[in-house]
Amino acid sequence: MSKKDSGAADLILSYLNEKNRPYSAQDVFGNLQKQHGLGKTAVVKAMEQLAQDGRIREKVYGKQKIYFADQSQFSDVSDSDLKQMDSRISELSRQVETATQSCRQLDTELKELNSSLTTEREKVYKERILYVKEWKKRKRLAADMMGAILEGYPKSKKEFLEEVGVETDEDHKVKIPNV
Repeated sequence: MSKKDSGAADLILSYLNEKNRPYSAQDVFGNLQKQHGLGKTAVVKAMEQLAQDGRIREKVYGKQKIYFADQSQFSDVSDSDLKQMDSRISELSRQVETATQSCRQLDTELKELNSSLTTEREKVYKERILYVKEWKKRKRLAADMMGAILEGYPKSKKEFLEEVGVETDEDHKVKIPNV
């Protein structure tokens, strides 16, 4: 076996031992091809060689071959260890359920806040439109009154405004916003 084939075989062996579940050659190729760039024929050859060497087991179902780690290399697990693992699993499941419930609750709260924010935003825009309309209306009324007064007033508009003490939007460089 060449160095490259040996590297592929070692990689596949460690992968099967780590996952400890049955795989076809296609599954192993799909899982390892992206990270390690192994070709399909290299994977098939390496798995067949590992099976012949007795480092992994092979089971044939018609044309399909399934490969899995040799279970004799793993130690037996005692009943107390299994019970301990089961209790740990149930504890973690409860934690996951609690976290999921909390997540749902926070999602609901977020949706409520987003909808209230949208409602607040619409309310502010409506108030803005109302105030801008009122501003325009009052400015027009003030301009009409000044126009009526200035018809019989001997001085200029600027002098009148200064004498009366009226400050205009133009004096403060303020523009009425568009609605």
